[in-house]
Amino acid sequence: MRKWSVIICSINAAKFAHVTQCYERLLAGRSYEIIGIHDAASLCEGYNRGIAQASGDILVFSHDDVLLLDPGFADKVETRLGTHALLGFAGTTEVRDAHWWAAGTASQRGAVAHAAPGARSLSLFVYGVGDEPVDSVQAIDGMCMVAHRRAVNSVQFDATTFDGFHLYDMDFSYRVHLAGLGVGVMNDSPIIHMSSGDFDAVWDTYRERFLYKHADALGLGPDAVIPAPQPIQARAADFQSPAELIAAWQPRLLRRATIALLRGQT
Repeated sequence: MRKWSVIICSINAAKFAHVTQCYERLLAGRSYEIIGIHDAASLCEGYNRGIAQASGDILVFSHDDVLLLDPGFADKVETRLGTHALLGFAGTTEVRDAHWWAAGTASQRGAVAHAAPGARSLSLFVYGVGDEPVDSVQAIDGMCMVAHRRAVNSVQFDATTFDGFHLYDMDFSYRVHLAGLGVGVMNDSPIIHMSSGDFDAVWDTYRERFLYKHADALGLGPDAVIPAPQPIQARAADFQSPAELIAAWQPRLLRRATIALLRGQT
């Protein structure tokens, strides 16, 4: 039986307890360990420290503000890590910049529910869903990343370049892709993220680092003009409860939303 190692960087005891309960429920009956990093200097540093402690074959790098609602999550992951060494819930088929939706709606993949703290409803954002339950991509969002041991044996987090809390995920997942190990987005596992991200002046600094590091892979010459980040595009719907959200998280409905999203961009 495969062992799971769930690595969570968190400075909030209540959030850590809540997300721990989520993974304990999902992994019940399996061999697993929960590794909490409560004093990370950066997410890269914290995750690398977690990797050094982990004894599992499957490693989960998780924010402390996610909630996974799919009782079949573990079965799906164990099957899909045979073809994709890294799995996530949102990403892009083409990396052009440090934000994963930079290449436009046709390249976006994934569906994620968001809920702001204190919100009375859940908002399901459909970024792009194909005909298969897993889409091959070049990079993923870091809210929850699941890696096979072969991925972290080849690619670790760059704690030198990304010594803060931005773009650790884009850099790590893009390098897994460049290593030919396979990165995928699962669109059939409901997930709630209690955050919408933070793109501030600090993020801009790490964006510059990302573009400089990957200039060759991205085909960026010394005179390349980098446009300002564009808002992400998605089809959204609100639900009053997780049960309603799960009921709506159906392939045909997500695909229909994707078609409408793409039609709206033409």
